Amino acid sequence: MVADAPAPASSRQRGAMPSVRPRRQREEELLVWPDLVFVEFIAALIFTITFVALAILINAPLQDRANPANTPNPSKAPWYFLNLQELLIHMHPALAGVIVPTIFLVLLAAVPYFDTSNEEQGRWLATPRAWPNLIVGMTVGFVGTWLLIIYDSSKHIVLYERFSVGSEAFRVWPPFMAEENVRTWPETLNWLKSVRALQTDINWHNDLTGVPIGETFIRTDLLGLPRGSIQWNVPAWIVEQAIPIGIMVGLPILLSLVAWRTGLARTRRDHMILLISGWFASWLVLTVAGTYFRGAGLELLWPWDVYPAES
Repeated sequence: MVADAPAPASSRQRGAMPSVRPRRQREEELLVWPDLVFVEFIAALIFTITFVALAILINAPLQDRANPANTPNPSKAPWYFLNLQELLIHMHPALAGVIVPTIFLVLLAAVPYFDTSNEEQGRWLATPRAWPNLIVGMTVGFVGTWLLIIYDSSKHIVLYERFSVGSEAFRVWPPFMAEENVRTWPETLNWLKSVRALQTDINWHNDLTGVPIGETFIRTDLLGLPRGSIQWNVPAWIVEQAIPIGIMVGLPILLSLVAWRTGLARTRRDHMILLISGWFASWLVLTVAGTYFRGAGLELLWPWDVYPAES
């Protein structure tokens, strides 16, 4: 019986030696100092100077002491929550205050797991179609959000009544100054005044405004709790939940499909840049609208009504 021949020494040494990772050149590295800390220092300096300039230029006088018996009108949340307060006007409170922010944060955290490409990783807007997708996403998000806010606040009716005038009214410039020729919004289209009008201006059947689901579907007594009479308001559910969810989910999908068919977005990163730009523009519009364009009773103001001229 012949024993196996031992492996050559060169083979044993070559198999035992660990592979050495090639050292990268300095141009291929990003160090904490000065690459990161220096940029952060410049950003913090610019941020501080900007805040000092705003504090000097913008008057922010102290008001009277807080009085719980005298609530200001409008009563607004802190500025970093005004976008959520704006959402509360247009949909169900639980949807706007809890579900939408939570899902948005989860989707942002999931972006690195969806966009797994290493192409131009770590660089801002380095892909060939990054800037077009950024511009299109920001434009669609900005314009689309403003149009939805204007529609849900019934301000399109004001535009219709001011600019839909008779032919004789064009002798006066601007045309909407001819008040005697202004047309009123057709009563047959009252259900198009806003999303809320779909609930209030349509004669829904009484059975749809109070569908008893507590006695059949949601049996709280089976859990040892008192049996509740839960009723489902179908019109309110359509207006406050179904339509907002359909818009928030459907419009980004439609935008992504159009960008894909037109060749604007071809890779996953293109789609992420497109959608995140649109989301950021919507967040910005909601913040600006809630901060500057909401007056007494949270009524949407026109730009010329935000700071009316003093008489």
